[in-house]
Amino acid sequence: MNNKVVIIGCGNVGMSYCYALMNQRTYVNELVLIDINAKKVEGEVMDLNHCLAYSPSKIDIKLGDYSDCKDAKIVVIAAGANQNPGETRMDLIKKNSKIFKDIVDSVMNSGFNGIFLVATNPLDVMTYLTYKYSGLPHNKVLGTGTTLDTARLKYLISEKVGVSPKDIHAYVMGEHGDSEFVPWSNANIALKHINYYLTEEEKIKIENDVRNSAYEIINRKGATYYGIGMCLVRITNAILGDENVILSVSAYDKEHDIYISTPAIVNNSGVKEKIFVPFNQEETEKIKNSINVIKEAINKI
Repeated sequence: MNNKVVIIGCGNVGMSYCYALMNQRTYVNELVLIDINAKKVEGEVMDLNHCLAYSPSKIDIKLGDYSDCKDAKIVVIAAGANQNPGETRMDLIKKNSKIFKDIVDSVMNSGFNGIFLVATNPLDVMTYLTYKYSGLPHNKVLGTGTTLDTARLKYLISEKVGVSPKDIHAYVMGEHGDSEFVPWSNANIALKHINYYLTEEEKIKIENDVRNSAYEIINRKGATYYGIGMCLVRITNAILGDENVILSVSAYDKEHDIYISTPAIVNNSGVKEKIFVPFNQEETEKIKNSINVIKEAINKI
């Protein structure tokens, strides 16, 4: 089976994704890199190919163009302007909405009928635009959503309580941005509610630290990319492996005509279905706020 993936945008995020693919077992067996700076990407392809002697997976890696999207299973979009110190993710809307129109049109003109996976900020808005520009069914367009925020949440909880992050059942939901939130009423460790492990003050601090993580990293090193690279690999393998795994990706909300993150089942159809999560009153207000933030951002384009 030819599990071909095309990555569009080979900056820090795109190359972190490619390098993460090289370092773990993956279903990807063909990887095509596209970027406006073809000379740089040619060097990236050479560098990645030199890893193959020690990589756990055999991947055919090459420089390509939009015609390569025709038979791709997944097109990953990591192109766009970066979030600079002092900027929010929403500040990138005008720059990246123009870039995306050209990208998505070029991909669709190739005859592409696979799955779009979006990593560019503002994530939920860019994923929505990809859905609208492409004309594909909504299940075949998804964004990384709050998978990275959820990974940050699990790490911070694990550091506090001394339990592996893989055994912490909690999610960040809503916008991948400043209105995201943790529905603590649904958070558990080994079937015990999170309140057995954390005080209210500890939960508030952890949630704030998760929300501000990107800003803290950007202030120190200029950009975040390793974490989202790993998230892209996790989602890629979930799709190509038909895993039916639950991830907090950005998926289509038909009721509000937006993309937003809640837990969803991911398999080879893309998003199989969103998981209904019961919220308490405070959490209901927070998800409504996130919905409004995303809708207002879309309406400005």
